[in-house]
Order: sequence, then structure tokens, then C-alpha cells
Amino acid sequence: MAVPGAQAADISARNPLLSAGEDGYVLAADFSVNLNARLEDAVAKGVALYFVVDFELTRSRWYWLDEQVASRSQSLQLSYHALTRQYRLSSGALHQNFASLDDALRILSRLRNWLVFDKSAVTADQTYLAAVRMRLDLSQMPKTFQVNALANRDWNLSSEWARWTFTPSDSAQAGGTGTQVVPVVPPMLPAAAVAGEAK
Repeated sequence: MAVPGAQAADISARNPLLSAGEDGYVLAADFSVNLNARLEDAVAKGVALYFVVDFELTRSRWYWLDEQVASRSQSLQLSYHALTRQYRLSSGALHQNFASLDDALRILSRLRNWLVFDKSAVTADQTYLAAVRMRLDLSQMPKTFQVNALANRDWNLSSEWARWTFTPSDSAQAGGTGTQVVPVVPPMLPAAAVAGEAK
């Protein structure tokens, strides 16, 4: 039974953008990440939460199934360290500490400069369908938590796929920044103000 006034956990995605970088195309996106009391309490008690950002790029084919051009995932770990009384966001060997959970979530919410595919993977003036989402990955949690988490809706946290059409231009192929990005769907939910940078 729902508790009146209880905070719901949810993630939403908005403002996805692909642009040409030196080594390939990089993705930027904003997320609104809201944790409920159960998740906040779990982090405060030392349980690490793993958030995964998934990206897909496909090309429509009238004669067969859509072709998957690129698929990438990036994992970010959110944890709390009682000795230092700081929250930590980690991505691979990189990490950053924060004085509060809100500060950590603001950085988690802002994805910038993520290299998702090489320029050679796409053809200029060909239209592609790009998609991005963020989800809480229960499979990376300790086994003792997985059974309870899988059966509890409070732990089922994932955004919808944010989808948009993407057409690389000749200037982008040559190393410029020219791209044509047309959203397929409007932003799902207004995201809270975000600042900072996640790697």
C-alpha cells in the first residue's frame, strides 16, 4: 500500500545531443534523478548504487530489421563513506567526493562529452535513430540485496528511452560540429536544475 506523501523514485531524460568531437561523436544529456527514502537510507548505510547510462544508434532498413550501428553503456557508482562523511561518485578508476547527496546527484544528472561511436560508423546525410536512458543496475549490487530489491518496486528505477533522429553532416564528418538533431518525442519530465560534470 502506498504511503501518503511518500517520495517516489524516478529518472527522466531530456536534452540529448550528439556532436562531433576529435575522436568521434560525443553525447550530452541531462537526467532528473530522484531517489525515494528507501534508496537514500540504503546509500547512507553503506550500500553502493550503480547507475548505468545506455546509448544506442540504429539505422532503419525497409527490407529487414533495423541495423544497430552503435551500442554503449557507462556505469557510475554512488556510495557513502561514513569515515569521511562524504558521498562519492565513481566511474572506473575516476571518482569525486561530495559533501551532500544532493551535490552528488546533481553531477550524476549531467552527462557530458561521452564518446559513443567513431565518425567512420556513420555516413553523412544518412538519418539514424539515437536513444539514451539511465537505469539503476541491481545486478551489480551484493547478492544479499538483489533478491529483496528485485521484488520491491522501490528499487525499480529506470528512465524511458529518450529517442531522436540524428543526421551527420559533411562538416561533422570532416571534423566540424555540424549535425542535425531532431527530437522524436518531447521531453518527458522537467528535470531539476543540474550543474557540474560526470565523466
